[in-house]
Amino acid sequence: MTATKRLKYFVNGEWKQSKTDTYWPITDSSTGEVLAETPVCTADEVNEAIAAAKAAFPAWAATPVGTRAEYMFKLRQVLEEHLDELTLSVARELGKNLKEARGDVLKAIEGVEIACSTPFLMQGDSLMNVSRGFDTVMYREPLGVFAGIVPFNFPAMIPWGWMIPMAITTGNTFVLKASDHTPLTAMRILELAYEKVGLPPGVVNLVTCAPTESEILLTHPDVRGVSFVGSTPVGKKVYGIAASHGKRVQALCGAKNHGLILRDADLENAARVIINSTYGCAGQRCMALPVVVVEEAVADEFVALLTKFAREMRVGCAYDPATDLGPVVTAQHKQRILGWIEKGIEEGAELVLDGRNVVVPGFEGGYFVGPTIFDHVKPGMSHGEEEIFGPVTSIKRVRDFEEGLALMNANPKANGSCIFTESGHYAREFMRRTDAGMVGINVGIPVPVSYFAFSGHKDSFFGDLHVLGRDGVKFYTESKSVTTRWFGGQSAVRVGTWEGSSNRE
Repeated sequence: MTATKRLKYFVNGEWKQSKTDTYWPITDSSTGEVLAETPVCTADEVNEAIAAAKAAFPAWAATPVGTRAEYMFKLRQVLEEHLDELTLSVARELGKNLKEARGDVLKAIEGVEIACSTPFLMQGDSLMNVSRGFDTVMYREPLGVFAGIVPFNFPAMIPWGWMIPMAITTGNTFVLKASDHTPLTAMRILELAYEKVGLPPGVVNLVTCAPTESEILLTHPDVRGVSFVGSTPVGKKVYGIAASHGKRVQALCGAKNHGLILRDADLENAARVIINSTYGCAGQRCMALPVVVVEEAVADEFVALLTKFAREMRVGCAYDPATDLGPVVTAQHKQRILGWIEKGIEEGAELVLDGRNVVVPGFEGGYFVGPTIFDHVKPGMSHGEEEIFGPVTSIKRVRDFEEGLALMNANPKANGSCIFTESGHYAREFMRRTDAGMVGINVGIPVPVSYFAFSGHKDSFFGDLHVLGRDGVKFYTESKSVTTRWFGGQSAVRVGTWEGSSNRE
């Protein structure tokens, strides 16, 4: 019997064997097979990664920004060349079907492409003669070591699209705490970045560890900022600890996105869009649309359409090209989702479509949950308010637009929200009054392209600057303003209290 491969951690350009006694299994979500074991790195190893990043920072920050961007151009090409390999990696370790897994990698490439523009995006501002004889220039500079703590659900996009490219191209160095469940793709991209792109040692380092060791990244004096993606309870904790230790923090947290269906909506198209949004990635994404708020006048028709299309979905092995809905990430996560379905039944919602007993022939060990739909979900039912992170839809019926909007805004999370309507009036009112940070008009997944920030609100985000877009550049840089004056042979220059900073005396 072949021994299970034990993964290593990566510091200063080198893969190293951990001294830990504890390893966690990484499984093929479609079969249950153990693919490898990831180390629970020791505190010393996390500190070692931070030290390597700190040591690499001065030389990397002094590297011209155009040169740093050249690494991103090379990385983009390498990722394109290895797209099929990385797609399969995501599908195996996470369970996304091939199309969704490919999208995960393509979104990472999109983030790399944005980082290629850093020489432009990082530019500051200047103004000559701000006061008589004085000029002021504002530069953007890197801060130092940043840490990234990532979830399991986007093993390519989040570390290698949202975090690392912009962090290092602006001149910082990085320590990635990879997901314990899905580290393989992130590790492979890191390997390619060093072997094929030639990234200098210490610029990006990688560990896998338990929460206790992860907390070192939040408190260590040499870490200047933390980017986190995960659940709201953990995100609040990360934000509180890291901010109290003087770090910049962006904490992207949980969601319970709602979509509002008005009576004038194109119901068939709306149902198909929501199928894609809710059941894509097996519902394991913060921009899924697990709650649909429907005007009572069209609710029966809409629920019938949604159920019909959901039944047509093929549940199967993630890397079978015919699969529409792949497995969830682990056996434990499957049991958690099943528990939420039981909760929905206990709370009195009507189970319209039950996905609990799905069996995929030949893949009986996989972690499959079929499309599940609850109708008549009432306010106060916990499964309709809390994030399930699985292929479960809750239907809430309302009398009209105003009741629907109020119900949606009552949720403490506000990542995304959508409306389906042909009315420009209601679309505009919704856009203006919804609490969500990302809004879709007849769009089920209102994630903007990476030129714009991923901008969740309320308990879906803690911090001041979001990932991607101009916010992403600002998060990884700090401004430095320089005011100059040249005397040019003048003598007896008069000096005032607000020298150079005011035109009034």
